[in-house]
Amino acid sequence: MFSPLLAGARAARTLAERHLTAPLDLLGRWMIAEIFFRSGLVKLASFETTVDLFRDEYQTPFFSPEIAAVLATATELTMPVLLLLGLFARLAAIPLLAMTAMIQFTYFYHSEHYFWAFVLLLLIVRGPGAWSVDHWLRRRFG
Repeated sequence: MFSPLLAGARAARTLAERHLTAPLDLLGRWMIAEIFFRSGLVKLASFETTVDLFRDEYQTPFFSPEIAAVLATATELTMPVLLLLGLFARLAAIPLLAMTAMIQFTYFYHSEHYFWAFVLLLLIVRGPGAWSVDHWLRRRFG
């Protein structure tokens, strides 16, 4: 009685996995990359203000405001490019996840940071997906 229904559900699942996983992986990478890249562009456009923010507002405990501003800006401009390409994507997601955690727990609580962390954790655990340079390199060179 349920056999045709189960077969149809399995077929739909297989079809979705085959045709939707890669574009959804790319979409997730793109969404996170855009958030961080835009933030890096804002920091770069007004770098003196960025340094002032790190001095007066963020007060990073480990680095001077100047070094923290340079590191944050460089990270936000380079890691998203790697994520979007899917090149060393797992490694690129780690500093963005660390930044998200630092922002969330030391400076600015916002529920959307949990979504960012979730997507970045998915990237770290699952990888960037089939539409990525990492996937191509793995298929090409083993």
